[in-house]
Amino acid sequence: MPELPDLTVYLESLEARIANRRLERVRLLNPFLLRTAVPAISQAEGKRVTGLHRIGKRIVISLENGLYLVLHLMVAGRLRWLEGETKPPGRITLALFEFENGVLAFTEAGTKRRASLHLVQGEAALRAMDPGGLEVFGLDLDSFSAQLKKENHTLKRALADPHLFAGIGNAYSDEILHRARLSPLAFTKNLSPEETQSLYVATQATLQDWTARLRTEANNKFPEKVTAFHEGMTVHGRFGKPCPVCGAPVQRIRYAENETNYCARCQTGGKLLADRSLSRLLKKSWPRSIDEME
Repeated sequence: MPELPDLTVYLESLEARIANRRLERVRLLNPFLLRTAVPAISQAEGKRVTGLHRIGKRIVISLENGLYLVLHLMVAGRLRWLEGETKPPGRITLALFEFENGVLAFTEAGTKRRASLHLVQGEAALRAMDPGGLEVFGLDLDSFSAQLKKENHTLKRALADPHLFAGIGNAYSDEILHRARLSPLAFTKNLSPEETQSLYVATQATLQDWTARLRTEANNKFPEKVTAFHEGMTVHGRFGKPCPVCGAPVQRIRYAENETNYCARCQTGGKLLADRSLSRLLKKSWPRSIDEME
């Protein structure tokens, strides 16, 4: 799922292309994408774009007359900018937003169709879509600590909870925790002041660094390679590969459709965190530390 750094670059690219432009036509190629019936999607046509911003992991395109298009890309949704005679991708294109200078294509790979489009009217209706997570760049250390410890969750869950923090998900929470040298399964209320500060600094630095990196890679073009597994990440998507800091193999915990990637040597004092399925299968043969594996 695209997270804060990826969405920021998307928004900057959209700003350069559709700000103050008129949305001439909306073509829904998959009717299940649209999750609202009132206002009718046709009411967005002919309206000028008055602004763009983000609510959590949702992209908001503000239109005249208090209308808002809200795009939630979920796991496999992506945006593409088409100019000239460029044709949209085949089956994966869910909607086309036609502007005078090009077409914004909303695509989704796979068959699960989780991506969504809402058209709402008025700020109250837009606010109702906000899960409530705070923007990390607007927090000082004390505010970050208070939000982090509102409930006693694991660090992984707390960072990726959209009700606590906006725009952080599975990928960047892995990167943040590796940078902070903290276990993903440590509990928020057990953090020392020093660990909390380390996590705060790592959160700010990781998101800032990756936003700058993705902005440079885009090079003023519309971002094409938006993925949860970026080259250059330290642990996310790098299971079994050497940690770039200590060289130990990156470990993984799998659950449902998600996974947590971490370095045992850098983050857990060498202890291997139990994978629910694999550790149950191996039972007593399950290694307890990175040294036992080696």
